[in-house]
Amino acid sequence: MRSLHRHLQLWVLGALSLGALLLLFSVYLFLLEELNEVFDENLKQVALAVATYPYQPNTEHLRQPIRLAPILEAHQQFDFVTQAWAADGTRIFSTEPDVHIPLRHSDGISTTFLGWEQWRIYTIVTERGVAQAAQRVSLRSDVAVEVAIKLIAILILLVLLIAVLLYVSLRRGLYPLQQTADEVAARSAASLTPLPLDELPHEVHPLVSAINSLMARLDQVLDRQRCFIADAAHELRTPITAMKLQLRLLQQAHSAGDRQAAAEDLAAGVARAGHLVNQLLDLSRLEPDGGSLRLETVDLAELARSVVAMASAQAVQAGIDLGAEVREPVTLQADPQQLRILLNNLVDNALHHTPPGGRVDVAAERVDGCPQLVVRDTGCGIPVDERERVLDRFYRVAHSQQTIGSGLGLAIVKTIATLHQASLRLDSGTDGIGLCVSVRFPPA
Repeated sequence: MRSLHRHLQLWVLGALSLGALLLLFSVYLFLLEELNEVFDENLKQVALAVATYPYQPNTEHLRQPIRLAPILEAHQQFDFVTQAWAADGTRIFSTEPDVHIPLRHSDGISTTFLGWEQWRIYTIVTERGVAQAAQRVSLRSDVAVEVAIKLIAILILLVLLIAVLLYVSLRRGLYPLQQTADEVAARSAASLTPLPLDELPHEVHPLVSAINSLMARLDQVLDRQRCFIADAAHELRTPITAMKLQLRLLQQAHSAGDRQAAAEDLAAGVARAGHLVNQLLDLSRLEPDGGSLRLETVDLAELARSVVAMASAQAVQAGIDLGAEVREPVTLQADPQQLRILLNNLVDNALHHTPPGGRVDVAAERVDGCPQLVVRDTGCGIPVDERERVLDRFYRVAHSQQTIGSGLGLAIVKTIATLHQASLRLDSGTDGIGLCVSVRFPPA
């Protein structure tokens, strides 16, 4: 696992080291330039001294190489080469006769190569002749390198000092994060209270705030799950108790007719329990942590025809006229499986609350550019003051408490509509009879 402390330290030290190298290189270049100016000035002064030296060009002994003073030879090497030329181009003297500095007839500084070495030459032209002072360029580079090497030791010590200070400061700076991590690690699984921000640096407030927001959402999800489990257990208790009673009646039946009636009641109880379990599973998949939408192109008209065809047998058995009103394709991007669950629950809810001889119509249309599903029935309807509450889980209208509804159908519809950012509306049916449920999706 990567360490933030080590990562920051390596990056900062790397940047400091690179900066130190760049600084050292810049100092070397700057120092070399300054040394060139200083040594060029020294060359000029030496050349002037040679030009003003009171020699006689025709004096034979001056044509011989000049020997340096014994004290200079004993203590150091003389860095300069000087020579004088007569007006006719004859070399009068040179401090190093083996170095053949070319004669120039123009004043000033110049650069030339003698073999593989580069030299700087200062030339002064007078009436008596030419005076020159020369120096190897490598001597200047050696001085610059010597100074740079001394700076390397200083920079290394400076980088090490900064590394120590950086280590200490990072440890102190990241200590609040470690405290926060220790506090989170010490919490129990049920403790989802927000982490305090007062003693934390401002730079980590966004991270801790995001963690607090995540824990708040997780707390809400866990609360909903706890409520869901409690409600599901309560709702399952009734059909299970009823099935136990029906099984006992079946066991105690003495005639074939009684056994047949008890068996039919038991089968109906099993069907109701299975329907409730299926709805509970559908609702659990629609929870915020149940998975994301799988968006595809869905034709609401084709979906309406398919759901109506699947429910036609149930409608015929109940004596209800079930039909689909579709004129043209109505497409949108949605999760096809969830939309099928939504429409199945609306149609199933309408069939359960519509008496024999009634009618249920399913429509897919586009209203003001928005795809819309509509299910109308001629059943008992829902009072206006209860239309908001019927969208809650396990809530059933007072006059329908004895029906086989579980109180989950419209809650599932509401959840799916919310996930698709659709609006859900409950109104009275045609001529105020029954219920009309509209699910309008955003413009495609």
